[in-house]
Amino acid sequence: MQIVDNKALVFETAAPEKVTSIISRSKVVDTDKVVVAWGLNEVRALAGLGYKDTPSPILRDYKWPGKFTPFDHQKTTASFFTLYDKAFCFSEAGTSKTAAAIWAADYLMEIGEVRRVLVLCPLSIMKAVWQQDLFTFAMHRSCGIAHGSPKQRANVVRSNAEFVVINFDGLGTVEDEVIQGGFDLVIVDEATVYKNTSTVRWKTLNRVMKHIQRLWMMTGTPVAQSPLDAYGLARLVNPENAPRTIMQFKDSVMFRVSQFTWVVKPTATETVHKLLQPAIRFEKKDCLDLPPVVHMERHAPLTLQQEQYYNLLKSKMVIKAAGETVTALNAAAGLQKLLQIAGGAVYSDDGETIEFDVSNRINVVIEAIEQTNNKVLVFVPFTHTIRLLLEAITKHGIPAAVIDGKVSMDERTRLVDAFQKQANPRVLIIQPQAAAHGLTLTAADTVVWYAPVPSVETYLQANARIDRPGQKNNMTVVHISGSDVEQRLYKLLRSNLSNHRALIDLYMQEMG
Repeated sequence: MQIVDNKALVFETAAPEKVTSIISRSKVVDTDKVVVAWGLNEVRALAGLGYKDTPSPILRDYKWPGKFTPFDHQKTTASFFTLYDKAFCFSEAGTSKTAAAIWAADYLMEIGEVRRVLVLCPLSIMKAVWQQDLFTFAMHRSCGIAHGSPKQRANVVRSNAEFVVINFDGLGTVEDEVIQGGFDLVIVDEATVYKNTSTVRWKTLNRVMKHIQRLWMMTGTPVAQSPLDAYGLARLVNPENAPRTIMQFKDSVMFRVSQFTWVVKPTATETVHKLLQPAIRFEKKDCLDLPPVVHMERHAPLTLQQEQYYNLLKSKMVIKAAGETVTALNAAAGLQKLLQIAGGAVYSDDGETIEFDVSNRINVVIEAIEQTNNKVLVFVPFTHTIRLLLEAITKHGIPAAVIDGKVSMDERTRLVDAFQKQANPRVLIIQPQAAAHGLTLTAADTVVWYAPVPSVETYLQANARIDRPGQKNNMTVVHISGSDVEQRLYKLLRSNLSNHRALIDLYMQEMG
């Protein structure tokens, strides 16, 4: 397909008359060539005829606002979104599909097709990703975070915010307000939560979408566990072509070999591919303009119990700091206590362990793992939390193993060899102090930090376990935080600031 003078598209087709009969601003110029005006309605019609590579006029007309120049794959993704009212983006985590969706929505706002956008996403990325990315890539648009009590959420939905970001379960509390809120587009990030049509989440979104024209669903792992995962997504985006019941779909992708045993059919991948359309996908390895390592932030709110102890300890530290000179030593000790509470277990002066509910953080770790099809390293600084996390991950059906100071050298060697060469374990939970040097773990392309460490050397060496010769993929480092001190510490670590003055400054910021 060729663009002529930024006004028309020229392309070859075996049925030129069919194209001209459907698209008014077009004409046959040869026995197998057609010229079509390069307008949004025309390219949408071409996409409907099966010409999926048709470029949108967003590539000609849009100024791509923001602090960064878009990558080529982001422009392609944004172009794709503008062609369809309902569509999928299955690009891998770390390919910056959030920015592409924001630019596409902003373009549709510019031309008057969209007034308001509702973003559905996990609680962990409402502010850390969506609010931040909207400020970065579309700072001229207003953003509201619908979180808190039902009344607070409803007030945000009723506001004049052009983008409203809400978590999945929050939608049910403001369903009526959303339906009446003038939204023209719903963007779903981490869309696999809607794979099951029997859930309250799915039914709520399905009701909402009867009143909203556009739906873009994004996930890097649409069928992570089974081809059946595709059914709920297809019923939302492509309901006309989806079987009416889950059993009909199951029969199309699986063989029943006994009462309780089903086997995936050889044709399942093709069946799922046809059903999950229209769709676009980029893998990190295909995005040559991506940096080799992408950093992502995820927020895991402290539970009420954690907040109480965190604030209590902080108030005691403020009183103590007022009566003494703050040194790097006592600053590090105080920060470590706060990090322990945020991580889930604090050690008292007499050596006892006080445990906290860390379900929010564990859920965010599992979210990050499920974002990628490849293997993952999870670095956990606190010994007591490691076994808790291992139990939760394995209970979720993800094969995992642990490397910490208690694992013998022979067992460590066996685990590393299995991780590098075999399908399982898929996840290694690692205490960074025990395995920050020497190990090659390039079977993983994602590092998840359960909590930060106060050592730049440990942080960099731990990340280097995947950034070594033999790594074939672009890499992602995920920072999980639930407190201000953790967010500030991650910034110090990424800036390579490890001197004593930086620790004291961080301590005083937290006390202030």
